[in-house]
Amino acid sequence: MQVATGSSLHAGKYAVAVMVKAPRTGEVKTRLVPPLRAEEASLLSVCFVKDILANLLSVSETLPVDCYAAYSPPGSEALFRDFVPPQIRMLPPRRVGLANSLPDAIEDLIASGYEGACLLNADSPTLPKSLLVEAITSLRAPGDRVVLGPATDGGYYLIGLKRPHRHLFHDIAWSTERVYRQTAERAANIGLELVSLPAWYDVDDADSLSWLCRELFEGHRPAQCIQEGHVAVQTRDYLRQLMAAGGERLNMDHVLELTSR
Repeated sequence: MQVATGSSLHAGKYAVAVMVKAPRTGEVKTRLVPPLRAEEASLLSVCFVKDILANLLSVSETLPVDCYAAYSPPGSEALFRDFVPPQIRMLPPRRVGLANSLPDAIEDLIASGYEGACLLNADSPTLPKSLLVEAITSLRAPGDRVVLGPATDGGYYLIGLKRPHRHLFHDIAWSTERVYRQTAERAANIGLELVSLPAWYDVDDADSLSWLCRELFEGHRPAQCIQEGHVAVQTRDYLRQLMAAGGERLNMDHVLELTSR
């Protein structure tokens, strides 16, 4: 499904798009290999997306939000048909690369008539629903602003805008610990109000995968993450399956012990 055009169609509504990458083995979640195998990392990425979209759809039940999957690379839409719910609209990419896909997605959604748009990563399956609600609520307030959700690794898990403001995405050291800080500096440079949400964590390497397991099976989170996380059912069940099959290889014996009680 393509983005509809026409300002009246989306008047008074906001768009939230999850930035999803085609789950091709060896091309997604590669920093989780090891401890996972490439195929396992790909399947885990699908679980992440399922849980994030379920969380997002629950937000749309109470707020004027349309939900999207902003997918990449170009031409990969068919790979999402089996696991993306029909209520989720597909947003095709114009160009490749995060530096292009983020501002392009914001621009396309706002140009289609939405009052504003949020982009959400596909790396935080337990992101609390309350943070999504806070992001939309902040964006709906009068006046122009950028809403940023800082990630514990220095990036951000969410960005929300009412206008494209492409300058926010220029000359950013993507995939480094400087992304959030540099984006906040860009906002200050152009005189754009910044609303910063509480921090949450991305799951993109072995250490953060360990945190995810601790949260899902022990209820422990990184110290910066003070809110209770979303119950990521698909992710939890798949991780339990993996650990039951190879807990020693995954180096998560303490979690396997908990889940076998």
